[in-house]
Amino acid sequence: MAIVGVLALQGSFNEHIAALKRLGVKGVEIRKPEQLQSVSSLIIPGGESTTMAKLAELHNLFPALREFVKIGKPVWGTCAGLIFLANKATGQKEGGQELIGGLDCTVHRNYFGSQIQSFEAELQVPELASKEGGPETFRGVFIRAPAILEAGPEVEVLADYAIPTNKVLYSSSSVEIQEESAMPEKKVIVAVRQGKLLGTAFHPELTADTRWHSYFLKMASEVEEGPSRSIVAVGGVDSNPSSSQQPKFDLPIYQ
Repeated sequence: MAIVGVLALQGSFNEHIAALKRLGVKGVEIRKPEQLQSVSSLIIPGGESTTMAKLAELHNLFPALREFVKIGKPVWGTCAGLIFLANKATGQKEGGQELIGGLDCTVHRNYFGSQIQSFEAELQVPELASKEGGPETFRGVFIRAPAILEAGPEVEVLADYAIPTNKVLYSSSSVEIQEESAMPEKKVIVAVRQGKLLGTAFHPELTADTRWHSYFLKMASEVEEGPSRSIVAVGGVDSNPSSSQQPKFDLPIYQ
C-alpha cells in the first residue's frame, strides 16, 4: 500500500502516524511542498489552526496543498484540518487565516468553546459501521472543536451531533456566554465526505478505534487500485463487515 503523508507542522501528527502503523501502513511527516510529491494521500491533523496556517504560509505550503486537493488526491482533515479544507470558515481570529479549500461547506472555528469545554460523545456513524464493521457508534473526542454549519449538495454527511439543551457555548470572538438552554435544540454536522475529501471535527487519532483511518485508506486505495481492499484493524481483526469476526474496540486513549 502507498505511503500516507501526515502534515507535521503542529498538532497531533504523531498520533495519526501511530494509528496508521497499527493498520500496517507507513505514515510520513510532511513539512515541505516537495515532500507531497512522494505521497498519494494526506492527513491534516488537529492542532491550533491559526498557528498551523502561519507555519504553512512560512513554508510556502498552501499552493502545493491546494494543487494536491485540486488534482483529486485523497485528503482527510481532523479538527483544525477540517477548517483548512473548508471553502469558508467563520469565528476566526482577527485578520482570519488562509484556507486550502475543496470541501463545499462553512465551518465555525472553536464552535463548542474553549479548551476547558472539550468533551467526548458517542456519535451515530451508520456509514462507517456499514463499511468498516464494529459498533454503530464512535466515541468522538472534541477539543476546542469546530462544527460544520452548512454543507453543499455534493457533501455527504457522515455524522452529526445533537447539542444538549443545557450545554453552554462560548463565542470564539468574545468572552460572552451564550446559554444554549434559551435556544431550541439543534444538530451540527461533525463529519463529512465530498469525493476524495474527508473531514471530521473530532479526533479519531486519540482513540484506539482505527475505523476512520481504515475508511480513509480505502478511499485512497480506490484512487490507486480501483476496488478497495480489506484493511486489517487493531489486533489483526479483518475490518470487513462481511467477516465472521467482529473487532473489539477499547476506550479512547485520550485522558
